[in-house]
Amino acid sequence: MTNKAVFLDRDGTIIKDKHYAFMPDSIEFLPGVIDGLKKLHDAGFLLIIITNQSGVARGYFTEDDLKAFHKALLSRLAERGVFIDAVYYCPHYINGTVKKYAVECNCRKPKTGMFYAAADDHNIDFSLSYAVGDSDRDCSICHETQCRGCVIDGNNQIKDAVIHFENFSQCVDYILNKA
Repeated sequence: MTNKAVFLDRDGTIIKDKHYAFMPDSIEFLPGVIDGLKKLHDAGFLLIIITNQSGVARGYFTEDDLKAFHKALLSRLAERGVFIDAVYYCPHYINGTVKKYAVECNCRKPKTGMFYAAADDHNIDFSLSYAVGDSDRDCSICHETQCRGCVIDGNNQIKDAVIHFENFSQCVDYILNKA
């Protein structure tokens, strides 16, 4: 049996973008996110975070700091009845200062390695799934597969393989009406 999923960008999509956030006390959920994620989960979607985290390669925080941040994020979501199925992150940045992570990779969005890894790990059917983010790069998988894209950037328009929305709630309503 294959699964349907919503691939979620982290910063600027489900939490406020605070530029290289890694301190758990900086977590601030965006409006409509908690209720929207509950609705998507209740509709049978796996919820998978796909996030670039170049702060690791830039030396702003360590991979352990990032893991602690994600643990706190998932805990705060769970306290509100939202359960994330998986988190995939890319710590790489070719111009980073931490040599181990200053590499060219296939996971840093707009590349699609994290999406394919999640699909393999969770038996996800892209044709039943959505990518949601605050920029077009968060929906890069939509140009290679039948996954549909939703960009939350304050615009209402259709552009290439994605639909743009004013807010997270509008995006969730769209997904639920199409599912």
